[in-house]
Amino acid sequence: MRDFNEEELERYSRHILLQDVGIEGQEKICAAKVLVIGAGGLGSPIAYYLAAAGVGTIGIADGDVVDVSNLQRQIIHTTAEVGAPKVESAKRKMLAINPGVTVDTYRMMLDASNILEVVAPYDFVIDGTDNFAAKFLVNDACVLAGKPFSHGGILRFTGQTMTVRPRESACYACVFDRPPPAGVVPTCASAGVLGAVAGMLGAIQAAEALKFITGAGEPLYDALLSFDARTMDFRKTRLARAPGCRVCGDAGIVSLQDYEPAACDLKPAG
Repeated sequence: MRDFNEEELERYSRHILLQDVGIEGQEKICAAKVLVIGAGGLGSPIAYYLAAAGVGTIGIADGDVVDVSNLQRQIIHTTAEVGAPKVESAKRKMLAINPGVTVDTYRMMLDASNILEVVAPYDFVIDGTDNFAAKFLVNDACVLAGKPFSHGGILRFTGQTMTVRPRESACYACVFDRPPPAGVVPTCASAGVLGAVAGMLGAIQAAEALKFITGAGEPLYDALLSFDARTMDFRKTRLARAPGCRVCGDAGIVSLQDYEPAACDLKPAG
């Protein structure tokens, strides 16, 4: 049992007061290891909330640097940090909000040759990437490694997310099979995205991680949650694992491959 000091008891008091979390749940949070892939629009609120919650070890992976066009939605970065590595910018804010957590940075673009090594130490993975190639790679790697994870995607005013328990619930490939051909789906760079939508979805993904860690509530297994911020309509679509899925099915993958990249996509649900 973790021996919380007075400062920690005060810091985490609102979690400890929750009947479904309590002191035991906060102990689980402080012992947990969560990897965030992407330090951009989704990764920013995810990283903030995980650090604030006291997740013991948070990994953050991103090979990019801060650009002024990021600042409209990537709230963990500042104007003064334009040109700085995103993972280092994010780490500074995470430790500023909670110096009691450990932040491990991976300044790299993940691919089939390195992603399994990166995800290996973590209990839960959160996909905050901005392209189909990365999302399918994260899915494949987590299924192969048996790592539960949260998928998220945003475009314009919309967002979607699902949580995957490998080989027990539907995976990303069960639903979408393969990336669409390049140019078929618009990108955030070409179609835009409302900055606050990234915050909305990132907060949901962080909540999914904390629910998984503590056992509180029901994660979005076998469910795709989608929303449109223009109307604030939310929809949950029930899913089912596909026995013939090329990734998690009975004859699923045994190795990884890289996919053809295309940037910041979201396939409409339903």
